[in-house]
Amino acid sequence: MGETPRVPKTDPRWVAELTGAPVREVAEALTEATKERALEEHVQREHRAAGREFYAEIRAPLELYALARILKPAHIVEVGVSSGVSSAHFLQALQRNGRGTLHSIDFPTPQKSTRFSENEDSPVALPPGRASGWAVPSTLKQGWDLRIGRSEDLLPILVDELDRVDIFLHDDLHTFEHATWEFQTVDRKVPSGGVVLADNTNWLDGALDRWASRWGSVPVRRTGTWLCGFRKP
Repeated sequence: MGETPRVPKTDPRWVAELTGAPVREVAEALTEATKERALEEHVQREHRAAGREFYAEIRAPLELYALARILKPAHIVEVGVSSGVSSAHFLQALQRNGRGTLHSIDFPTPQKSTRFSENEDSPVALPPGRASGWAVPSTLKQGWDLRIGRSEDLLPILVDELDRVDIFLHDDLHTFEHATWEFQTVDRKVPSGGVVLADNTNWLDGALDRWASRWGSVPVRRTGTWLCGFRKP
């Protein structure tokens, strides 16, 4: 028998504020997320196999699942994939929905040697023999639009291809300038009611707050993390 997967704590308030959904609907979506034990087992098993049991990853994967289940997005765009924790949970929710596409952009940094070094490697460096999204189950990869390259090159092309971006997640280079550029690039395709997310906002020097203020909104912070988001009015 495999190990019992670690199930992260959730923040229902955060999901409710971002979606406007009633508490009962949020609770049902999060309960459903916690029952996806095969997905959690797979992701954690892949991390251990790559020697990265404590891999840096987004700390609210179940909330991402719930957001996608509640909002029923046609298109989700995420910039920053790494092992694919956020990707896997978005893809699982879209599969449950029976509709929608996840579009992901990643510019991976390879691990410098066979063993990970905290002093020399990025916390999200790809282990040897792995590629972007390596922890995503193969059963979820069909229809996944994964593009490898710099967001400066790929994001404008992707945004032009889409009629809308219902959920956007910034999780790559966390600087004010880069995040602001990504937000400006995608802004015209985020519809009313669309949700914008950014991880590690403590490094963005208020970039997300500025975008939200343009639309008369204020980002909501997920408890215990620097993952924040707002819903476009």
